[in-house]
Amino acid sequence: MNSIEIRTVTNNRELKQFIRFYYDLYRGSKYAVPFLFFDEWNTLSRDKNPSFECCDTEYFMAFREGKMVGRVAAIINKRANERWNRREVRFGWFDFVDDIEVSRALLQAVEDWGRSQGMNEIAGPLGFTDMDREGMLVEGFEELATVYINYNHPYYPKHMEQLGGWKKDNDYMEYKVKVPEVVPDKFAKLSEMIEKRYNLHPRKFTSHELVEEGMGRYIFHLINDTYKDLYGYSELSEHQIDQLVDAYIKKADLNLVTGVVDGNADNKLIGFGITFPSFARAMQKSHNGSLWPITLWRVLRALKWHKTDTVDLLLIGVLPEYRAKGANALIFNDLIQQFQRYGFKWAEAMQQMETNTGVQSHWQYLESRQHRRHRCYCKTLTIKD
Repeated sequence: MNSIEIRTVTNNRELKQFIRFYYDLYRGSKYAVPFLFFDEWNTLSRDKNPSFECCDTEYFMAFREGKMVGRVAAIINKRANERWNRREVRFGWFDFVDDIEVSRALLQAVEDWGRSQGMNEIAGPLGFTDMDREGMLVEGFEELATVYINYNHPYYPKHMEQLGGWKKDNDYMEYKVKVPEVVPDKFAKLSEMIEKRYNLHPRKFTSHELVEEGMGRYIFHLINDTYKDLYGYSELSEHQIDQLVDAYIKKADLNLVTGVVDGNADNKLIGFGITFPSFARAMQKSHNGSLWPITLWRVLRALKWHKTDTVDLLLIGVLPEYRAKGANALIFNDLIQQFQRYGFKWAEAMQQMETNTGVQSHWQYLESRQHRRHRCYCKTLTIKD
């Protein structure tokens, strides 16, 4: 057996190699979607990602006979550990050839580094924050991925089972939803009732409100309040929020963004939905995550001119005290009408924790199927002699 050599990323050239491994491993896949190289670079670079305000990290690459055969990121999110009273090291960006010695060596590198930093447990795949991709695909290998989720080969979870000591920590479920030709009566009537009974109303925004008046930043403060009790959540800082406004709000088609306001509380924003036309098919034409002119054209056709049949339900949140009042229904009722106008046929409902039955219950009124599942694993780190 040839030995596996683990190297730590120490410079920009090696970081590029770390990022490009994914493109090489999944080249030609019918289901994987290449991530934008500059997005990966900005996320993993210490001088570009504000998450390094609260995160320590090491990146590891595995080699056999001089050829790269795997990669993994080790992350300690100090803010999340403080919030959840844990000493946890995360692993993410975990990709490898079908060789159990490679996956074992990579995870061992994360474990050893985590122990050296005083950690006593390991979990993942996780990113720096909840805005990064999370979970390992365990169901839905023959479904087209999106640019917002991890795709991996079917052998990945088999390795986790073979390695031993790992257990399920959390599952995320994803749904493919058919956009109805007519808004279902249940949604329409429920929305009308909610508006009358609770004085809650859908709200559209202007670019000036979102960017210049700070409503976009307020949406991500709302995310902090909405997501705070979700698995592993780490509160977004002001610097992180600024970056997310640039990444999402400034690029969004505002017809595909819906808020909900409370008329009894000076029209305070209490919920939101942010959706984007899918550009997964467009990115599949990019073999290395670069936006060459032809790829950029395909992406713009999807994002700006809606030349795609699918829309991604990217971020949806409602303050806890308003969930029982049906605010989610107002968001979906408004967005479905816009999806119809744009001619979308399908909606990709992004990751929802399997315990989040409240959101999942909305899909019963639409033609839908649960088509993917992602899993986070965990393991206790024993002290070595």
